[in-house]
Amino acid sequence: MRALLVEDHLPLARALKMGLRPKGFRVDLALRAAEARHRLLVDGDVYDVLILDLRLPDEHGLALCRWIRQRHPRLPILILTALDRPEDIVQGLDAGADDYVVKPVDLDVLAARLRALVRRAMPVSSPVLQWQGLRLDPARRKAWLHGQPLALTPREFDILEYLMRHRGQVVTPEDLLAHVWGEDVDPLTNAVRVHIHALRRKLHDSAQRPRYIETVPGRGYRFGPGENAP
Repeated sequence: MRALLVEDHLPLARALKMGLRPKGFRVDLALRAAEARHRLLVDGDVYDVLILDLRLPDEHGLALCRWIRQRHPRLPILILTALDRPEDIVQGLDAGADDYVVKPVDLDVLAARLRALVRRAMPVSSPVLQWQGLRLDPARRKAWLHGQPLALTPREFDILEYLMRHRGQVVTPEDLLAHVWGEDVDPLTNAVRVHIHALRRKLHDSAQRPRYIETVPGRGYRFGPGENAP
């Protein structure tokens, strides 16, 4: 899952970025409201959730929250701030935030709340993703193949979750790099191909006769059958 963190305290921002990574989040940083606006105008569709501090050096977070809600009505927003008065919480939620968390916060709790926001924003009927004997539980980050536990690395899990949530659609390598790796990846890397190969091996899948992950030449990958498959 790809998150944008708007936080001007650099040591805290870096700690949150590193701490959320093993919990399934790739976090991009914006140290100012202006930087957050630019990122959302250019790449707003790549983010699954936004974490917002209210005390920013160039603009109050509430104004930024209202701006984001107007332009990205489906993007989940979690306010993470030291402001803990009841009136602060009311103002934050009324400005368009979906959740309000007071610093300091336990990383496990923060990750769970972020996952809950992302789940509510996803157009899926069940929190458990299933297809032909494969089950994926994003909340517990567990997977099973024909009833047997499936051992996946955190990145393999994230790739598989993204593909399953977009079943039948072509997902480009650039999509996966943006949502799974985040901003700190070389765009020329072959990491996507390497991880897809590893996933296929664990799924007992084949590129030649795919049951789960199909290669769409020149375009990317597709999980499951596509309505307009060539």
